[in-house]
Amino acid sequence: MFTGIVQGTGEVTSISDGGTVRRFSIEMSGLSDELGMGASVSVDGVCLTVSGMEGSVVDFDAIPETLERSTLGGLCVGDAVNLERALRMGDELGGHVLSGHVMATAEVLGRSEVGEGVDMEISVSSDIRPFVMEKGYIAVDGISLTVVKRGASSFTLSVIPYTLQNTNLLGKVVGDRVNLEADIVAKYVESILAR
Repeated sequence: MFTGIVQGTGEVTSISDGGTVRRFSIEMSGLSDELGMGASVSVDGVCLTVSGMEGSVVDFDAIPETLERSTLGGLCVGDAVNLERALRMGDELGGHVLSGHVMATAEVLGRSEVGEGVDMEISVSSDIRPFVMEKGYIAVDGISLTVVKRGASSFTLSVIPYTLQNTNLLGKVVGDRVNLEADIVAKYVESILAR
């Protein structure tokens, strides 16, 4: 489980395909301290397992399903990714509960500077739209954010300067794709009521 409070960004240093997996090597700087093999890390909102380590460069393997359902399939060497280590007992839950299972990918439709912050408009598909609520939580590339406004096929976020400076949202432009995970509690309630 994760909180959506990104602990830092890392740089993709290499990508290799082997057999049925694609291996991503990511420079994690100070975030790799005390990280062990098999640990879970949110990489742009996708829960991945540590499969190798050499210093502060950490390897993660992604299967075709993960590459198809998330933006990881489009990553390139040099890209910045959001990183969060798994929630541990006693940690502060500053964002909202996330599973690291991406529900959809979406397109950045608009971006406008508002003071030192940024308003972003993001597309939303019909399958995830019921879980996107004004003033509700949504994770965008693993970042816990609050929906400011919901339209028929998009929603708007207001991103504060701190979040811009400490995540990869600073570099996102119109046309870029992002990973979405809606509030998991809403998803569970919908699943129970549908039975």
